Amino acid sequence: MTAVTRFIGARRPARGFGAALLTMTGLAGSFAAAACCALPFLLATAGFGTAWLGGIAFAAAPYRVPLLVVSAISLTGGAALWWRQRGAACSRTSACTRPAVRAATLTGLLAGLVLLYLGYAYV
Repeated sequence: MTAVTRFIGARRPARGFGAALLTMTGLAGSFAAAACCALPFLLATAGFGTAWLGGIAFAAAPYRVPLLVVSAISLTGGAALWWRQRGAACSRTSACTRPAVRAATLTGLLAGLVLLYLGYAYV
């Protein structure tokens, strides 16, 4: 081990970081794509105010299709990484994914999928 790697820490990132990052990217893109039509309708139905979505909807409306594409790619990549972690064995050299992180990633994937569908279905 060199002095530089000892100084930097040479630690590998914890497993699940890539899946969580892709999931959050897909979730944010899905939220922006659904902000124009589906979210105000659903939130108003649930009794929540939707005036705060006006700025997001106005900014995201021209980029709806690219947002849907980026969201779909990110959610697919996050789901593939999440699924791949399921069978990965833990060793002394690599960190394992915590069950709470896996559960949060799955919840984010499902929420992103629902928002992606709503952003696509409601025009």
